[in-house]
Amino acid sequence: MNRRTKTAALGLGAALLVTTGATGATGAAGAAGAAGAAASGERQREAAALTGTAKLYRSAGDDITFSFDAHLAAKDNDDPLKATGTFEWSHYAGGDGAWAKAEVDCLLTGGKVAVVSGVVTDSDLPGAKGKRVGITVHDTGRLDRLGYSWASVGNPVETKDLPKCVGSAPFEKVKKGTGDFTVVPWNPKF
Repeated sequence: MNRRTKTAALGLGAALLVTTGATGATGAAGAAGAAGAAASGERQREAAALTGTAKLYRSAGDDITFSFDAHLAAKDNDDPLKATGTFEWSHYAGGDGAWAKAEVDCLLTGGKVAVVSGVVTDSDLPGAKGKRVGITVHDTGRLDRLGYSWASVGNPVETKDLPKCVGSAPFEKVKKGTGDFTVVPWNPKF
């Protein structure tokens, strides 16, 4: 081998050793950091979430409240159908109205938008129990927006065979000063 080739080969070998050493050190530090986080009780970031409560704005003064506590664990990142939690809502106008609570069966988020669906487990609206509903939230940070699957049919009881994770466009406005929805964006590994 001539001198120029030997120098290039030595330089390449040294570069590979430095790269391998740095990668090994980074990998070891990352593993040690993860082990340390687990040992100290720190939680890994969940895959997706929708939380918070807000009242909707209605010029007629209807009292409409939506609350969410929906989560997709980090270990279930590849399956939004493994989301857990609940959401509930109520709508009262002039003394009449109803409330309902649903068990989450799907959660999809993208950026600041979340779609959550679930089956109604408790309600004072006749016929609502057992119905699947879906809600879409846009977390704008100021005046959040919301839409619901029964928007075109009038109420959840009239919704027929709604698939999981289906909601409507977030067309409703949150009443100023009441919204604190928080969306944790989902980062699927495709």
